Amino acid sequence: MNSFIEELKWRGLFADMMPGTDEQLNKEVTTAYIGFDPTADSLHIGSLIQIKILAHFQQHGHKPIALVGGATGMIGDPSGKSAERNLLDEATLLHYVDCLKNQLSRFLNFEDNGPNKAELVNNYDWMKNISFLDFAKNVGKNITVNYMMAKDSVKKRFSGDGGADGMSFTEFTYQLIQGYDFLHLYQNNNVKLQMGGSDQWGNITTGTELIRRKAQGEAFALTVPLITKADGSKFGKSESGENYWLDKKKTSPYKFYQFWLNATDEDAERFIKFYTFIGKEEIEALIEEHKTAPHERKLQKRLAEEVTVWVHGREEYEKALKASEILFGRSTAEDLVSLDEDTFLEVFDGVPQKELPKADVLGVNIVDLLSEKSGFLKSKSEAQREIKGNAISVNKNKVNDTYTANENDLIDSKFLLLQKGKKSYFIVKVQ
Repeated sequence: MNSFIEELKWRGLFADMMPGTDEQLNKEVTTAYIGFDPTADSLHIGSLIQIKILAHFQQHGHKPIALVGGATGMIGDPSGKSAERNLLDEATLLHYVDCLKNQLSRFLNFEDNGPNKAELVNNYDWMKNISFLDFAKNVGKNITVNYMMAKDSVKKRFSGDGGADGMSFTEFTYQLIQGYDFLHLYQNNNVKLQMGGSDQWGNITTGTELIRRKAQGEAFALTVPLITKADGSKFGKSESGENYWLDKKKTSPYKFYQFWLNATDEDAERFIKFYTFIGKEEIEALIEEHKTAPHERKLQKRLAEEVTVWVHGREEYEKALKASEILFGRSTAEDLVSLDEDTFLEVFDGVPQKELPKADVLGVNIVDLLSEKSGFLKSKSEAQREIKGNAISVNKNKVNDTYTANENDLIDSKFLLLQKGKKSYFIVKVQ
């Protein structure tokens, strides 16, 4: 069996492939592509598996192409959808395409001049000049309606799973346009394989059928499973339903790191195979080590480190790690003061805060700041009692009754973190 397919199988990332795919990969350096639709100005972690597949493909000596769907993004893929999504205007779509191109370029090797150098393409480049009549005549006549209706993504929408509205003609044509992408890349870029999630099987095989009928050629399909959590719930969203994005402006590296760190033991065992490049022997050793002391969460920590470094780089991982350790008392005051506003507020999400004039914070005795200025403690006597009991900290440092805050104590030049005991926090924001 081909080493790339073997790798996917032991990692649990293999769903299906067309007959002959294994032989094609063993025969020669093969070019394959995966498509990414520009529905936002960033990819989210739901796209990481597709990126990882392309990266593994390149590491096994083959040539990956990442296709950004400037054309297909105008329509919307019906696969796995119960309703038609809103269409984007052209300016917004092209902006999203540029953003995704920049993002994808971080994960694959586009610099090497070897035969498996990665490429980025945009299907809008070859679709924009094709008229509807030309497309209907040259492409549409090769695929029957019966063939298209047999696809699961279409059948589900027509059987009532998509509600009363069914499917528009616009969405119905999506598989033809994706099929034409495969034909174009087969004829112009020597692409012989399309890969994607298992929900893409119908769209991909439409492309192989179009290649067979239009170009009298042979092309192949390979799919990976759709990822869910071990409990069957949707992967990649927070409890409130928000996405975890790959752009740090939309999801901070700290929050991204926390997502992987909070994986259950069962999910961590699966995810470390899915989302890292760690080899089989080392992963198996990590899993066994984790089982001997699961409370240490070594598997989750290694998973969070590997994925955060891959997506955001070592420096951002180190910052996220420091921020994570602040809550557990394993960091310095300097670490806390160095946090930016967004990360600080995410670390202390839900902590009560009060905005005060600078004159009511800096140079003010700690007893007054804790009580009448901030309202964190009910009275001066309570503040004095807690200070004498060594229970009060400012920015994680224990203080006595002579303490006053200065400019250098402010986190990101605007916050002061008050603390009573181990778990009671209060944030003062300086105006």
